[in-house]
Amino acid sequence: MLLRFVRGALDRSPLAVRAVARERTQASCLHFPRGACLKYTNHASLPSTSAGAGAPLHFCVVGSGPAGFYATERLLKQLGSVASVSLLDRLPHPYGLVRTGVAPDHADTKNVIKQFQRAAQHPNFHFFGNVNVGQDISVAELQSCYHAVILAYGAESHNKLNVAGEDLRGVLSAREFVEWYNGHPDAQDLPVNLNSVQAVAICGLGNVAVDCARILLQKPARLEFTDIAEHALAQLRCSAVRSLHLIGRRGVTQAAFTPKELRELVTLPNVHVHMADDDLLLDEAEQAELKIMRMKRRIYDIIANAAKSPDPPGAERSLHLDFKRSLAAIHGGSDGQVEALDLEVNDLVRDPVKGTVRAQGTGRLQHLQCDMILGSIGYCSVPLPGVPFDSRKGIIPNSLGRVLRGDETSTPTAVPGLYTVGWVKRGPTGIIGSNLVDAQQTVECIKEDIGRLPPLRAHRVGAAALQELLQKRCCRAVSFENWSRIDAVEVSRGLMVGKPREKFTSASAMLACL
Repeated sequence: MLLRFVRGALDRSPLAVRAVARERTQASCLHFPRGACLKYTNHASLPSTSAGAGAPLHFCVVGSGPAGFYATERLLKQLGSVASVSLLDRLPHPYGLVRTGVAPDHADTKNVIKQFQRAAQHPNFHFFGNVNVGQDISVAELQSCYHAVILAYGAESHNKLNVAGEDLRGVLSAREFVEWYNGHPDAQDLPVNLNSVQAVAICGLGNVAVDCARILLQKPARLEFTDIAEHALAQLRCSAVRSLHLIGRRGVTQAAFTPKELRELVTLPNVHVHMADDDLLLDEAEQAELKIMRMKRRIYDIIANAAKSPDPPGAERSLHLDFKRSLAAIHGGSDGQVEALDLEVNDLVRDPVKGTVRAQGTGRLQHLQCDMILGSIGYCSVPLPGVPFDSRKGIIPNSLGRVLRGDETSTPTAVPGLYTVGWVKRGPTGIIGSNLVDAQQTVECIKEDIGRLPPLRAHRVGAAALQELLQKRCCRAVSFENWSRIDAVEVSRGLMVGKPREKFTSASAMLACL
């Protein structure tokens, strides 16, 4: 069976197994051999392409995070020696959110990189880092070089809070903050000044919000031997943060975080936890849910125990769990810096038919002083020039991974040779393992379509054609061999200060190693 990744832990619990089973069903009930280990396919069993049976098949995958690597691995394993895959990323380094999204104190989660490194050793694998699709080269140009292009570029933006005062200084997205402490090149200049921040508010009740809270509240010494970016560690060492509010519009049983992450946060030795007693009161439907849903029961028990536990000796910081609160407004001073926010107290209203719960404002407001606000209400994808995009759903419109083109007045049709996988395909949901199921679904579609893939008419195709185009445009692509050299320098820098690595936080610094 597939094993569920939950922030680095391999979860073999019955609940995790059922969750993976649900994901399989959503992915058209695809099934894998035990251990999800697929053997190489004899290409003689595959349909012929327009170039004939056994002819090379060239694929391009845009985005080298988990979805991109899983798609690459599936293509190479299932199509055999006829398949050649080019994996592109706009940054010089691979691995996407595994490198720049996973919290530095969750090192076990990053072990999946070892699996991706094995895939990168395949002789038909080609990595092109530092290539910005849509800027250095267009999707249409890639389609002229490859039989199929698979878009796996994830979610590079975030949902807005959409309240007055959101543009004040000190109001950031949790996505940006995570990238900042993880050394993402896009976030190296993020205006974070923790020595002037005493109170923080985080809007959202998911694992990203919990990660940000844990990083801000725990003692910096606990992070000194992780791969956290040095600029972030320096800020945390001089941090003035004393209180943090974790805010969610609904209740305890609707929270999206997982037990492991929650427990790590509420059991920090230097933090005392506060919450309103009323937030632990449940209606009959919620009590029934706790009896049949093990994860919700665990979350409730963790919060209840934390709320009634005595403060740890010498606790220097406080965590406030504010359930049933919606952000109403953000206030700033004359200098443009955030100073406070208003929260509207909510009632929970249950749909009598669907059984779902929504937050309904009561008009009662709560005023909080704060020096920094992090919005953590979801990631979202961005469109690529020339590629269909559903701005309402924030995804590339697709059917089982086949990219669709059309509008409200016509029946959508599949774009030949264009596919998608990962968050940009289904939205920013799921766990690391979800991308394996998702990638398998898309690769199955590609296998079905092999006989109908567009023919390549250029004299040079695949990785060789891409390399030639990039050289003509003076685009300095980073190969996997190049990345391995950068990787070795980062590891060496880390060893000097007792860390697993010291990341470069700019593309130029990475390229300077080559």
